[in-house]
Amino acid sequence: MSRPDTRLVHEGEGPREQARPATTPIYQTSTFLFESAAALEAFNAGKGAGYLYSRHANPTVEAAEAKIAALEGADAALVTASGMAATSTALVGLLSAGDELVVSAAVYGGTVKLVTGILARFGVKVRLVPIADDLAAAIGPSTRVVWFESPTNPTLRCVDIARVVEACRAHGATSIIDNTFATPLNQQPLALGVDLVMHSATKYLNGHSDIVAGALAGSATLIERLSEARRILGGVLDPGAAYALARGMKTMGLRVARQNESAMRLARWLEGDPRVRQVLYPGLPSHPDHELASRQMRGYGGMLTVAVRGGYEAACRVFDRFELIGRAASLGGIETLCSMPVLTSHYGVAPEALEAAGVTDDMLRISVGLEDVEDLIADFDRALGP
Repeated sequence: MSRPDTRLVHEGEGPREQARPATTPIYQTSTFLFESAAALEAFNAGKGAGYLYSRHANPTVEAAEAKIAALEGADAALVTASGMAATSTALVGLLSAGDELVVSAAVYGGTVKLVTGILARFGVKVRLVPIADDLAAAIGPSTRVVWFESPTNPTLRCVDIARVVEACRAHGATSIIDNTFATPLNQQPLALGVDLVMHSATKYLNGHSDIVAGALAGSATLIERLSEARRILGGVLDPGAAYALARGMKTMGLRVARQNESAMRLARWLEGDPRVRQVLYPGLPSHPDHELASRQMRGYGGMLTVAVRGGYEAACRVFDRFELIGRAASLGGIETLCSMPVLTSHYGVAPEALEAAGVTDDMLRISVGLEDVEDLIADFDRALGP
């Protein structure tokens, strides 16, 4: 009896060449094979197609990047192992010791810790601008990079993107926006002149709370520069997670449209409840930046923040009473989640930084999912109590 042929079949050989998968295959490999030294030499010289090592590039990862670039209207995109990996890749790739970094104080707490606790140690001059101040006016001749969010986390304040871009261009600074809350469907920062868009792709881009990822999108020149930084820093996304990210983006249009609608209805209901001190949602006329949001956004998003009457203790009671709404730190998934910013995204942030960001201890941040909005209202009504 003859023995079976146990030789490995390499990618691209035999009947696999005829395969036309409906979904992006997962290239779950750390490295790629070459036929010869000449082929490897040609690849290193930029004259040969193929892949070398998945920390550098991977077909599944590149497929996810192409989708993000298309969504943001960018030349190119990079995906990373987390949103913070994207943030650190961008800032380390663009800044040197002695450079000035202007940061809106109303940004994700992890970003504040990165720039004040790590980058500052390496000689980057960090200027945090309170949300009450004019960010564009803080940009000057020594500014090299400006980092901001719009809408902000967790106060949903909106920054005049066009004004920031104008100030950056006047002083030769690179503008970077965290577009996580808005999503590419509700806001197109590159079309407004921003140089680089960052996402925590863990959130709306994936949309199913089952991976951690980050993304950067911008011009081909800028992304190529940051691609080198990603290779050196090592924050590449795993191919399996890249597959889940690309799959999630297929339904983002449907998800975000539903979340926009439900968030608006929930915000309107909460605003009329006397047990609530304040509702922060850009779609409400009462929001301080409603007019600005209406100009630069296509939709108002699925995020809202509620400040309840009674302070921190009252917020904790409401948080603990939810039955349908989950208590968790993340956002952007199909399930509705509530977090307390002072215990999650802004935990450990200095009191003066919290004040500058407009964050108070009675706030509950809500990421609206796909549940029936009447069920969400009923859960809130029960949690707010007598």
